[in-house]
Amino acid sequence: MTSTSHHRRPARSPARADQTTIPAPGLRHPLGRRVASHAHRYTRFSPAVLRVCIGLIFCWFGVLKFFPGASAAEGFAIGAMTELTLGFIPAPVCLLLLAVLETGIGLALLTGFLLRWALAAFFLHMVGVFLSLLVLPDAAWHTAAVPTLEGQYVIKNIVLVAACLHIAADELTP
Repeated sequence: MTSTSHHRRPARSPARADQTTIPAPGLRHPLGRRVASHAHRYTRFSPAVLRVCIGLIFCWFGVLKFFPGASAAEGFAIGAMTELTLGFIPAPVCLLLLAVLETGIGLALLTGFLLRWALAAFFLHMVGVFLSLLVLPDAAWHTAAVPTLEGQYVIKNIVLVAACLHIAADELTP
């Protein structure tokens, strides 16, 4: 008997879009399956984790601004806000307003209370933060593509913007 047709496996039907194919336990890559299972569970509460983490950062940095000289970014922040308000707001008031704004955003992110308002305030605040790169070019840039330490401090906020976009998407999705 030279035919091997009785040894062939039947053709598999293509998986439906609504059907998840999970390999049987004990097959290849058990660690990968366990990690994937945990990762899948994490996606449900990842916006809350991001929200709390960013809330902590904003509270921390905001509270530092209540104590003149405690924030490493104080001079740069005051300079940028003074430029953006055309000098109409005195430096100590700028610092107090930033402290209240950042702490308020942080508390709202931590608690979820007034979250939509806090996200709107966050994004408006980030506009001002990124404008500082333009209004204080000497303090923000060594050369065209080489930021100073203050410039780097501002640029890293792009990660916070991306995280808050995720939080906002979760908040606005029914």
